[in-house]
Amino acid sequence: MNDVVTGVIRWVLRLVVLAMGVLFFLSLLAAAAVLALVWGLRALWARLTGRPVTPWVMRMDPRTGWSTVYRSTARWTAQRPEPPRRDDHDVTDVVPREIR
Repeated sequence: MNDVVTGVIRWVLRLVVLAMGVLFFLSLLAAAAVLALVWGLRALWARLTGRPVTPWVMRMDPRTGWSTVYRSTARWTAQRPEPPRRDDHDVTDVVPREIR
């Protein structure tokens, strides 16, 4: 009896994982289809209005990335303020020596 129950649970778990994978694939496929539809409508509208079809591009300047990283680490490498120094008169258990 235990073998039957574990076998059924194993198959149900496999089916659930398979269903989740299919659902994830279909959702990615639907998102890609919506994106393609929007891109196609945009290209069609550009052709109808006589404008050139411009591609979707991600404009990236390498200098921007460098300055972002440089500015984010600046706060960690900045000089820390020195702690307030005591006067020599506050120290009582040390004998002062002359610096050579």
